[in-house]
Amino acid sequence: MSKIKGKRVLVTGAHGFIGSYLIEALVNEGAKVTTFDLYRSWESWSPLKDARGIEKKYETLFGDVRDPYLCLNLVENKEIIFHLAALMSVPYSYVAPRSFFETNILGTVNLLEAARRSNNLERFVLTSTSETYGSAIYSPMDENHPIQAQSPYAASKAGADRAAMSYYLSFGTPVTILRPFNNFGPRQSAKAIIPTIISQLLSDKVKKVKLGSLSPMRDYTYAADTAEAFIEVATSQKTIGEILNSGAGKGVSIKEVYDLACDIIGVKKEVITDETRIRPQKSEVWKLVCDNKKIKKLVGWSPKTTFKKGLEKTISWIKENQEYYRPEIYNI
Repeated sequence: MSKIKGKRVLVTGAHGFIGSYLIEALVNEGAKVTTFDLYRSWESWSPLKDARGIEKKYETLFGDVRDPYLCLNLVENKEIIFHLAALMSVPYSYVAPRSFFETNILGTVNLLEAARRSNNLERFVLTSTSETYGSAIYSPMDENHPIQAQSPYAASKAGADRAAMSYYLSFGTPVTILRPFNNFGPRQSAKAIIPTIISQLLSDKVKKVKLGSLSPMRDYTYAADTAEAFIEVATSQKTIGEILNSGAGKGVSIKEVYDLACDIIGVKKEVITDETRIRPQKSEVWKLVCDNKKIKKLVGWSPKTTFKKGLEKTISWIKENQEYYRPEIYNI
């Protein structure tokens, strides 16, 4: 029997990439799910719309986590909160840093404050990011690696982490912080590097692939595996008050991603450097590789999907859904 079946669950940021996989997993395991996402006056494409077979099996609410009064209503009677809502783009955080601090830190505090006043709450799972570590001082990175936020985005997420842990230490709020390394899979937008590469390789209109630096190395986890990590840490008493990495434990450079995607698709195009895609030198994080020993020890989680198999699934999905991607607008 599922450990989360019948639980009253709130997922913020549900219409994001990882959120869509988490909703799928929660619904399939029998949780009573309420999804929450940013209110918009127009309807836009969401990865959750392409999560098949779970339509009408969850409640949908819209608003803004920056509203503390709304947050009080959101958490009422909820047993588990998965907080994924955040502004996420590193490049955009250079342009509009204040909005990242308002949403990612103050929005988290609003939910934490509401959560600590709840009589029903069993767990508050905060979504962190490996970007808070900055470039590796040692590798692989465990949870004791120093925090070095090298972008406003990373700083805002590090601030949210500190806020959540302060609520655990000060008020006994049952907080768990999950720190995923990079994720990928079907339904991911072209803001991420893997769909950027695949969509350009698949497009007949793109003759040369535009990328930034090919050197940065990341640890990629298939998103469905990350969704399982969320559920495992949320339902274990061993993880209260803990920070846990989730990742595969293997680094892959952007060049290696590109070469493998070319092999799978069966096409090779010239790569040219797009200077607009290169981060400032001191802001670039060159290597992020996960040490996942802690999450393995506490809850027995490790990813099930190999990078190649996940990449094959992602390529197949993007090939069938190229209308979501228009790489020719940004390429020559």
